[in-house]
Amino acid sequence: MSVSSSHVTPQAGRQGEGIGDERFEGAAPVLDPLAEVRREGDPATDVYLTGPVFLDIIFTGLDSAPVRGTESWARGMGSSPGGIANMATALARLGLRTSLAAAFGDDMYGEYCWEALSRGEGIDLSLSRTVPGWHSPVTVSMAYEGERTMVSHGHEAPPPEEPAPECPPPARACVALLVPGRQEEWIGRAARRGSRVFADVGWDDTGRWDPADLADLEHCEAFLPNAEEAMRYTRTDCPRAAARALADKVPLAVVTMGERGAYAVDGRTGESAEVPAIVVEALDPTGAGDVFVAGFVTGTLAGWPLADRLAFAGLTSALSVQEFGGSLSAPGWVEIAAWWQHVKSFDDQSRATLRRYAFLDGLLPAACRPWPLRRAVPTLGFRRP
Repeated sequence: MSVSSSHVTPQAGRQGEGIGDERFEGAAPVLDPLAEVRREGDPATDVYLTGPVFLDIIFTGLDSAPVRGTESWARGMGSSPGGIANMATALARLGLRTSLAAAFGDDMYGEYCWEALSRGEGIDLSLSRTVPGWHSPVTVSMAYEGERTMVSHGHEAPPPEEPAPECPPPARACVALLVPGRQEEWIGRAARRGSRVFADVGWDDTGRWDPADLADLEHCEAFLPNAEEAMRYTRTDCPRAAARALADKVPLAVVTMGERGAYAVDGRTGESAEVPAIVVEALDPTGAGDVFVAGFVTGTLAGWPLADRLAFAGLTSALSVQEFGGSLSAPGWVEIAAWWQHVKSFDDQSRATLRRYAFLDGLLPAACRPWPLRRAVPTLGFRRP
C-alpha cells in the first residue's frame, strides 16, 4: 500500500510557522562522515528518500504470539515514526543531510511524526506535505521470540492539489524502495542527474518473484535485499549465490543474512566481502534492515572499502535492535563510539571482531560529547511544563 508520492507539494506551514523557520531542537551529530569528500558546489542534500510515514506502536516482552480469544500483556511498549522514517532518521543520525518527501496525516499522529523528524532529527521536510482530512497510517508491531508480527491500517493519500515541485532534488544519493511490477519515473531521473541510487525491496505478496518486476534496478548502483528475497528473485538456494547472480543486474549486490551477517559482491570489480553479525541481545528487530541500508549508504558515500561498509552497516543494525522501534532506535556516533570503547575494554567479543572494526579508530572522534537521542516511549509525548 502506498500512502505518498515522490511528487509532493511543500507545506505552507504547521501551526503558523513556515517550514524554513522550523527549528532543529536536537543537537547536531558529533561527526560528519563526508567531511573529507565534500567540495564546493556539491548538492545541499546528501540523501533523498520518499515513501509512506507510519506511526509505529511497538509491543515487546511478549512470551509468545497472541492467542485468539485471550488477552496478552506486553512488558514493554514504544511509539515512534515508522515506514520510510526509519531509514531517514538512521541517515540523519549518522550525520547525512537528509531530505524526505512524504505525506503526513492531518491529525495528532501526523503532527507528532512531523515534529519528531523535522525538529527532533533535523530532516528536511520541505518537499513533504500535510494532507487535510487524511489520517496517518498506523502499524502495531509485536516482538517475540526474536521476530515480529505487524498489523497495519491506512489509506492512499490523495494527490496534491497544487503543482508539485521538481523531485527529486539534486542529491549525492537516493534510496528507492522498489515495488514489484511498478516502475517509478523519479528513480531514472535521479540517476541521470548523477545521484547514486540504492535500492531496497519489500516482500512480493503476489508470489511471482519475477526478476523482470525489478526493472528499475537498471538505474541503481546497489541493491540490498534480505536473503529470502534475494534467493526467490534469483531462483537460488544460497544467499551467496543469489548475491553473485544479482551482481549481473546491478553493480553492487548486498544480501543481508540475519544472524549470519551479510555478503556483498561488486560486479564491476569482482570483489566480494562477507562480515558476520554482531551478537547482541535483541529487544525489537523493527527497522533493523532500514538501519543497515543507512549504514551502508553512509560508508559508500564516504568512500570506504567494501568490507568496512558491510561491517559498519551490520554494527548500526545490531545496535538498533537493542532499543524500541524502528526510527528512534537508530544509533548515533556516540552510541557507536561507546560500543567500540566497550569492545576494546572487555573480553566479550572475539579478536576477529577487534580486527574487523579497527577502522573505527581512525574514524571516531577522540572525545564524544553527549548527544541525547530521542527514544520511543509508550506515549506520543508528555506535555512540556
